[in-house]
Order: sequence, then structure tokens, then C-alpha cells
Amino acid sequence: MLQGKMVGCKLLLVLTLWTMSPEAFRRGAPMKKCHLSKYKSLPPRELETFKNVKDRFEDIMLLSDRKCNTKIFHRNWEVKELSVHDRVILVKEELHLVIDVLENIRDPNLSELLGRPLEILRHIREDLKNCTRHQPDNHQRSGRLTSWLQKFHAAKKMETPGCLEASVVLNLFRLLNEDLKCAAYMESCT
Repeated sequence: MLQGKMVGCKLLLVLTLWTMSPEAFRRGAPMKKCHLSKYKSLPPRELETFKNVKDRFEDIMLLSDRKCNTKIFHRNWEVKELSVHDRVILVKEELHLVIDVLENIRDPNLSELLGRPLEILRHIREDLKNCTRHQPDNHQRSGRLTSWLQKFHAAKKMETPGCLEASVVLNLFRLLNEDLKCAAYMESCT
């Protein structure tokens, strides 16, 4: 009987200590995992919303005298050449600029179409942020990515707002269908 009480007391003590530990019940938002596989292929309905934005923007560009030769998204290498972690960082950085530019478009002919695309892009950005939080602490960005990011950030500061809009809108499909897709395929991106 005494031995049964001792086992019960030990069990109670272990459970009490466990519930008092900080890991037992995390405060705030629960830890999320990196799940990008859903971006291997966006639904056609969602891609259609981006196509409508691009088509409307091209119509607006034809009517304007805007001349742009921007290469802000240009690179002479492919995303699949980066590590999985670097791919996620690349897409997150590109997406941050895209969202910032699209949120600030003032042309009512275009801004009326941006509600759903921006909602989709913000959701993707949150997923990417979540993935970068789960990268190994000792992850070192490749020289290729570091160099490109420096050029990318410098170029976006030098662009006129109109040409920045053009670059972002005209690169949306490449971002979604190539860069994001490659990040979503992880190691098997070819």
C-alpha cells in the first residue's frame, strides 16, 4: 500500500513539474511548420485573377508613354541552383517587393482588380515567413543569393514608381510559376 502511494506521489510530482515547464503549454501562437507543397500548382481560378491584372496593366501601358527597361528581377542563374533554404529566402524577398508595390498602385483601373491577388500573395508571404523561421540557425546564404539580393535592393531604390510597377506586374507569373513552384518542390525542383 505504501509503495502504491509512493508511485502515485512520484507520478503526481512528475506531472506537476511537466505542466509548469515552459514547453508544456506554449504562449501565443502555436508553432507552425513549413508547408509549401500547396504552391506546386496554383488553382487555375487563382491564376486567372493574376492574368486579369497583367492584361489590364498591359492595356494601361499601351496607352501611356511609359518606357521602362527594368531588370530588377533579372538573374543569369536559375532558382533550382540554390539550396532549398535560399529558394525560400529569394521568393520571400521578391514577394515582399511585389506586395509593397501592388498595395500602392493608385490607378483605379488596376487597383480594383488587386483585392484577391493581394490576399493570395499575403497568404503566400506568411507561409514563406514561417518557413524562414524554421531554417537552421547555422544556415549561410550562398554567395550567389547574397550578391543578387544586394543588386535587387539597390535596383528597386533606383527605379521610378511607374517602372517598378511594370516590373512587378510583368514578373508576377514568373514569380508564381517558376520561383515559388521551385521553392515548393524543395529538393526535387528540376
